[in-house]
Amino acid sequence: MPEIPEIEGLVAFLTPRLVGNRVADVQVAAISAIKTATPPLSAIRDATVVAVGRRGKFLVLEVRPTGDAPLYLAVHLSRAGWVRWLDSPSATPVRMGKGPLAARFTFVSDAGEVIGGCDLTEAGTQKRLALYVVTDPTDVPGIARLGPDPTAADFDRAAFDAIVTDAGKRHLKTLLRDQTVLAGVGNAYSDEILHAARLSPAAAADTLTADQRELLYTALRDVLDSAVTAARELPPAELKDGKRSGMAVHGRGGQPCPTCGSPILTVSGADSEFQYCATCQTGGKPLADRRLSRLLK
Repeated sequence: MPEIPEIEGLVAFLTPRLVGNRVADVQVAAISAIKTATPPLSAIRDATVVAVGRRGKFLVLEVRPTGDAPLYLAVHLSRAGWVRWLDSPSATPVRMGKGPLAARFTFVSDAGEVIGGCDLTEAGTQKRLALYVVTDPTDVPGIARLGPDPTAADFDRAAFDAIVTDAGKRHLKTLLRDQTVLAGVGNAYSDEILHAARLSPAAAADTLTADQRELLYTALRDVLDSAVTAARELPPAELKDGKRSGMAVHGRGGQPCPTCGSPILTVSGADSEFQYCATCQTGGKPLADRRLSRLLK
């Protein structure tokens, strides 16, 4: 699932291409992806793109129809969704319910010249990609529930300490992934943050010492800031591979830990898994799946 760095990479790529240009056409291939009816998706047709931004894991386009108040297109890519940039989008109408395509957007300049387009795609059978057209981003339930952005300039140690204190006995892995607590961190980067902080995914928040809180806060900022910087240099087609290649532990089960050389271990659940280094993070003790399965729900 795309997290903060990947969405920031999309924002960096799309902003210079879309801002100031118009939405010439919107075609939907998967009706299930459309989560709002009023305003309709067609309301953004011929609107000018004012800004491209991010709210948590949501990609948000602000558009302004001629003479009207701004509208917002919010996209949640979920686990298997993605954005494909098209230098020359096809003029052939999309086919409903065929293949991974969910929607296609075509953009033109003020002069009416096609400058490119975007395909929203989703692999697999679990179709969870979501599109919202709203008059305010907080009208999207998932955005309204978001906690603070951990990459924001004002997200300081005091703000982080308040979150840890309120968390009580919650496991760190669960805490980092909770979008109502921290907006935009998911399974992959929570693995990386905990590894960088040398903390167990199963550690309870209320057991952290002041030094461990400092380590976790520093890891949170450093891991995300480094990943965002790298992602902003990549086009959409390279962001997924860039994410994988930048991981120290996530997705690298059985490989040597880059810090200590011990094998990276995996905890598997029904539909996801996470990785950690027992030597670096749990005092050499492997974590049992039965103890942490609830973290993966």
